[in-house]
Amino acid sequence: MNRRNREAAPPGRLHIIGGSLRGSRLAVPALPGLRPTPQRLRQTLFDWLAPVIAGANVLDAFAGSGALGIEALSRGAHTATFFERDRAQATAIEADLARLRLAAGKVHCVDSLQVLAALASERFDIVLLDPPFDLGLWEPAAMLLDANGWLAPRAHVYVETGDADTWNAPARWRVHRQREAGAVRGTVFRVGTT
Repeated sequence: MNRRNREAAPPGRLHIIGGSLRGSRLAVPALPGLRPTPQRLRQTLFDWLAPVIAGANVLDAFAGSGALGIEALSRGAHTATFFERDRAQATAIEADLARLRLAAGKVHCVDSLQVLAALASERFDIVLLDPPFDLGLWEPAAMLLDANGWLAPRAHVYVETGDADTWNAPARWRVHRQREAGAVRGTVFRVGTT
């Protein structure tokens, strides 16, 4: 198994690392392409977002395990919306939200790009953009988020890629923080700032 596949292998279970739900477990089924964010990168991400997470409306645009959006709720986000195309995984996120009594989380079993191609019905303060690496969806998803009104003024967007992946962010997005963990790179962008 190469380095990238080792990083991508689902651990079976993971836990929330901070906030009111710290230590709570989430089940991670072995689905093709499902690659939860490494724990140390998740910790770094939420350290970066700590000043803006309380009261934020969060979109987990390619939810996968749902860990990023649930972590956001644990740390004080007002709402978290989850887009997940796989029905079994969407159901698993709904089950975790119900078990953890997180009424502020809403799961939509949808194709993210199709939804983002429409004009936004709500704006998000924080967007978590972690699509399957092999599909190269970062650029089209980012352009749709930016063009169709999904982002609140001064939004933060987290993008997770492989360490060798390249793509072009919208012109008004500025790199705020970036870190690599193994074969994965996490970048937080601030939108609409100079």
